[in-house]
Amino acid sequence: MNGSPLFTGDAGSGESEIRRWILENDWLEAIIALPEQLFYNTGIATYIWVLTNHKAPERQGKVQLINASGFWIAMRKSLGDKRREISTEQIDQITELFQTFTANEVSRIFDSTDFGDRKITIERPLRLNFQASPERIERLKEQKAFINLAVSKKKDQSIKDIEEQAGQAQQQLILTMLQTLPDTVFKDRADFEKVLKKAIKAKELKIAAPVYTAILTALSERDETAEICRDKNGDPEPDSELRDTENVPLQEDIQAYFEREVKPHVSDAWINISIRDEKDGGIGKVGYEINFNRYFYQYQPPRTLEAIEADMKQVEAEILEMLREVAG
Repeated sequence: MNGSPLFTGDAGSGESEIRRWILENDWLEAIIALPEQLFYNTGIATYIWVLTNHKAPERQGKVQLINASGFWIAMRKSLGDKRREISTEQIDQITELFQTFTANEVSRIFDSTDFGDRKITIERPLRLNFQASPERIERLKEQKAFINLAVSKKKDQSIKDIEEQAGQAQQQLILTMLQTLPDTVFKDRADFEKVLKKAIKAKELKIAAPVYTAILTALSERDETAEICRDKNGDPEPDSELRDTENVPLQEDIQAYFEREVKPHVSDAWINISIRDEKDGGIGKVGYEINFNRYFYQYQPPRTLEAIEADMKQVEAEILEMLREVAG
């Protein structure tokens, strides 16, 4: 197969679930990475998946990765994108790597769970400031719930006109009420809501929950220095714009990973424990991927500045020579 079945698809997706099914049932013996440019109509890398439901005892719970991408010889004459082939001797070498089941530079052996992780959701608290400034009050006119006040779904035109006129009147009353609020920046939502509800009561307005939410949305802006917005139970509300994810290896404790990798950088973050895996019920969604580059990566040190400078001077000299030829 091509490379996409190794890593395509996020945790919980169909592709990831197929890999999970194969690995958790311990059906995967080995994956062999073949050289590029082996086929007539494509030069992409390809992989052989070796699957069985009769693993030898020493292979149970294990997966072998063989990097045979360097096992090739050049063809005397290319055929489209096919410029390489694998010799009989190289096929024997790859077969021996598989049969001996040993680790070396081109063969790695892993536990099946090494390819899995839990994608956990990291939340951060919502922090907003509130102000009844003319600019923010104007933004309320763009909120869907506020617009719908003056929209009637009645088919009878006379009733529809009456309802829409009433809605427009209510819109104007709300805008007038907001203009009576102090033009002060509130950094605590609870304090602002006290002032807002007092003004609503003073004007004897009845405001539906969606419109009330629209008012808060229009008059608010994110502010890192503001107090945390909390729900009715006093728990912090998450900020969807700051939501992030972390992939925790299956063999590692989630809380230990969080305390080590996340908490030192974002002290007010927490794990969303409501997002759980449908199969095992654990926190986060289980996903599997097999990244050959990660396991067979070989560090290549950067070139020295002297070597780079020498190349640049050579290129400059070649350009100057070409210009002299053009100028005659």
